[in-house]
Amino acid sequence: MSEIAQTPNPPYYAVIFTNIRTDIEEGYGEMAERMVELAKQQPGFLGVESARDGLGITVSYWTDLDAIKLWKDNVEHVEAQRLGHKKWYAAFTTRIAKVERDYSF
Repeated sequence: MSEIAQTPNPPYYAVIFTNIRTDIEEGYGEMAERMVELAKQQPGFLGVESARDGLGITVSYWTDLDAIKLWKDNVEHVEAQRLGHKKWYAAFTTRIAKVERDYSF
């Protein structure tokens, strides 16, 4: 992903997923792509940005906390989380923040 998400005027929410990967690649790329496609279908999804250079950071944007909760509890997403814990991530942190102001160039 190499584009900046086009979000609406604030307020909205950001889910910031910061991670360190293991050396296991099996199935990761496919699952990551599936999660982006699935997230795009979820009510309240606004966009996503992702970067990796050793440390991985994915920020997804959502209309409200209810939409974030529904995404967290999505059955396929729960399975991806399980596999992430089991084999793909050595460490991760998830942060949820309310975006109150943004500006662009």
